[in-house]
Amino acid sequence: MAELKLYSLPPLPYAAGALAPHISEAQLTLHHTKHHQAYVNGANALLEKMAKARKENADFDVKAALKELSFHAGGYLLHALFWENMAPAGKGGGGVPKGELAKAIEANFGSFERFKKEFTATATGVEGSGWAALCYCGRTDRLLLVQIEKHNVNVIPAFRVLMVLDVWEHAYYLDYKNDRGKFVDAFWSIVNWEAVAHRYAEAVKGR
Repeated sequence: MAELKLYSLPPLPYAAGALAPHISEAQLTLHHTKHHQAYVNGANALLEKMAKARKENADFDVKAALKELSFHAGGYLLHALFWENMAPAGKGGGGVPKGELAKAIEANFGSFERFKKEFTATATGVEGSGWAALCYCGRTDRLLLVQIEKHNVNVIPAFRVLMVLDVWEHAYYLDYKNDRGKFVDAFWSIVNWEAVAHRYAEAVKGR
């Protein structure tokens, strides 16, 4: 069998305190080293469990294992994207998108302000725990907004994820208590539009 490669926790692309006051050092550290690490550990444990069973030709509950793997792997991947699409305010974070991404947002939503309003509503309206995501559909050459429940429910296959916002309470509770709306408002000050634009360009090129 092929060598088993496992997930590892990606480092933050900035210091843990760099997104303050929008996300505090304590909040970001807890989110990254505890919650993101938990999804890494969960996915790896399942991969190792399945590899062991296959090596020994033993049975395991395939349905349960794959459902749990989807949850943990989804959590790992979305968090990795989340860290990348933020940057310190005034140092790559905040402002408005430029170039082809800005043109695409205007073409699909009418204006950046309309997009911002709809994305905010997408994030604040997630039921329970989940994510808001800006995605790209290569078949229709359109930008679309998606609500993701947990890490893996309501995901549309083959849609390239360009930008995500984690609205699980563990993403903001230390800073904003249960006021998700304030956290979503703060997010706009630290969006790394350059990173989002790079993902958009790659998605369009590979459609």
